Amino acid sequence: MVGPPTRGGAGAAGCQNRRVAPPDLHALLALTTGADTDSPGYDLVLLAHVVTAVIGLVAVGVAGGCALALRRSLAAGRPPAEALERYYRPGVNWAGRVLFAVPVFGIALVAMSGGRWGFADAWVSIGMAAWAVVAVAAEALLWPAERRLQAVVTSLAVENGGGEPAGGRAPEPVGGGRDPAADPAALCLQVGLLGLGAGAVLVAVGVLMVAKP
Repeated sequence: MVGPPTRGGAGAAGCQNRRVAPPDLHALLALTTGADTDSPGYDLVLLAHVVTAVIGLVAVGVAGGCALALRRSLAAGRPPAEALERYYRPGVNWAGRVLFAVPVFGIALVAMSGGRWGFADAWVSIGMAAWAVVAVAAEALLWPAERRLQAVVTSLAVENGGGEPAGGRAPEPVGGGRDPAADPAALCLQVGLLGLGAGAVLVAVGVLMVAKP
């Protein structure tokens, strides 16, 4: 008669050969840090972060490109193209101010990550600082210079018999009352370099943010 299996028998050997699956490190990290980067709220903030970054990048890039195009027209002795006249209508470049929203949404994403990443990470701190510097430089240098170009284009339109541009009267000169048309070519070059330079910095920061080294 066969009795029950003893310790160390086939049954015990079968139990000893069973392997325990390793824990999911990502799930464990989410549990220990409270991160919920898959939540709808996080996705919405991330979408806003990306959209505002793209808008800001396009705004500074277009500002630089239009200034250089205007410089070429002035050098050739031609009046600005209709597209340039529309772009330089008097007013505030509100699209460019979206630059300030990018680091704000970035800080929100860091806070919502639950400790998965933070300002101790070099790519986070460098990216936020770069966006903030570009936004301040645009507010202090780029957009005031662009307002002076608006006055240049308005003056040219009046000289060519076009009257006041759509959108109202010409903007007041920026910069201590100096004549914005005193050296329009140099002003165009300044705005062009500022815009394209800022755009290049923002592209580099975008690559850094995606790579997360």
